[in-house]
Amino acid sequence: MKLQFNKYYLVLAHSLLLIELAIAFIIKTGFIRYTFGDYLVVILLYAIIRGCTNLKVWVSALVILVIAYTIELLQLTPFLTYFNLQDSFTASLIFGNTFQVEDLIAYTLGIATILIIEHYYGTRKNTHTVKI
Repeated sequence: MKLQFNKYYLVLAHSLLLIELAIAFIIKTGFIRYTFGDYLVVILLYAIIRGCTNLKVWVSALVILVIAYTIELLQLTPFLTYFNLQDSFTASLIFGNTFQVEDLIAYTLGIATILIIEHYYGTRKNTHTVKI
């Protein structure tokens, strides 16, 4: 794996990060906050991975889906208390605190959206490669 920067993915990641922050700090409840935010977060993570590495589309999508599922399944345990972060707003915002099957569905739909878009539009080749 090489460190490789792709400006299109990084611009997408930056835009999605701003949207996610707006959702997190402005909208307190509802579909947009809980479900659509989870849908967008996997797309954000995918854009970061694709913007910084040369991993293939399917590998990147699978890695992100495994990370999202793992964090969601960790919510079945009191894992934040193991690190004394149960009262941390930031940790609760990033990792969540309740398991919901709807979140798994949102993550899956986000990855499916990525795969469909990548299939039809392909990837941009404007990259700068740095060997590590």
